[in-house]
Amino acid sequence: MDHLAENVLHFGRVLRTAGLAVGTDRLMLATQALQAGGLASRADFKATLAACLVDRPEHRPLFDQAFYVFWRDPDLLGRIMALLLPQAQGRTGAPPPPENRRLADALFPAPAARPQPREQVDIEARLDLSDRERLQHRDFDTMTAAEWAAARRALAALQPSLAQRLTRRHERATRGRIAWRATLRAQGRRDFALPERERARRRPAPLVLLADISGSMGRYSRVLLHLAQGLLNPGPDARERAAVEAFVFGTRLTRITRQLKARDPDAALAAVSAAVPDWAGGTRISQSLHAFNRDWARRMPAGATVLLVTDGLERGADDDPGCMHLAFEAERLRLSCRELVWLNPLLRYEAFQPRAAGVQALLPQVSRHLPVHDLDSVEQLIASLGRS
Repeated sequence: MDHLAENVLHFGRVLRTAGLAVGTDRLMLATQALQAGGLASRADFKATLAACLVDRPEHRPLFDQAFYVFWRDPDLLGRIMALLLPQAQGRTGAPPPPENRRLADALFPAPAARPQPREQVDIEARLDLSDRERLQHRDFDTMTAAEWAAARRALAALQPSLAQRLTRRHERATRGRIAWRATLRAQGRRDFALPERERARRRPAPLVLLADISGSMGRYSRVLLHLAQGLLNPGPDARERAAVEAFVFGTRLTRITRQLKARDPDAALAAVSAAVPDWAGGTRISQSLHAFNRDWARRMPAGATVLLVTDGLERGADDDPGCMHLAFEAERLRLSCRELVWLNPLLRYEAFQPRAAGVQALLPQVSRHLPVHDLDSVEQLIASLGRS
């Protein structure tokens, strides 16, 4: 039983490195449960470990793969190294299966880099540049834990900004039209005064984020939440905070603008996870858009740009009470905003075809249909939002 406890401890370390929140208390609970329940069968052993080490449904696929590789596969090294090798992709209609590079990185971590002489600094710089170029085009869903941490640092350094729009209000300026009221007040205070000038005030264009947080969209939506958190917390050079509203939806709609106003991105995302009960669950796009159009559309700033982050794969039932059809709700959303931009991670596949019913319902109502699956596509999105 001592060897089994050591193996359970090592298995917990592998899961922790792969991204699961496995603490020492969970490992002690798993060891006690195995001692109490025995090892009658492999299924009981797996169910006991899953009950003690997994607390969120989105972590179960990673646990299942790690359990199969760690506890059974005799060719452990061969299978894990096969996950790290690049796969040749033919011209097939179906998208390639997702690769689990985080599990491979956890089981076989990269060796520590050896210190290099100072005369080889130029070679190391080129390697670092190559790594950054590969990271720019790496799919968010297939990133290892180290790559995801580097991507988060890159997102924090982007400092996104929105385009400036003219408003009906005016502000003092050195050039522009004559401000008659300010000029008359100045002449009333002194005998002679030059005419005061004013110009139209500019404010950041309002932005509304609607992010799908179902199981297949969790990692991509987190990237856009990082973007919204950066817009809500501008740098010291910014004149004012952008008018940004953020919502997430799975089986229900939840407003998370208040949580994203935290200065620390990690604290903001942790607050969002605690406030959203249906993270990584099912998807009901039509019901969520119906709730937004009914409760929030009229409260949004006028002329807002709406970013809809979803794959368009509707899993809700359109015949539920109070639930409108997706095409009708998408049309209502388009009429209530200045521009409806659909960010779809499925566009990363060259063989993508809009055959799903949800995709066909959304496409006629959107102004732009853009990919959002790697850092390069996110930078292009930020550039488009910054242009007037």
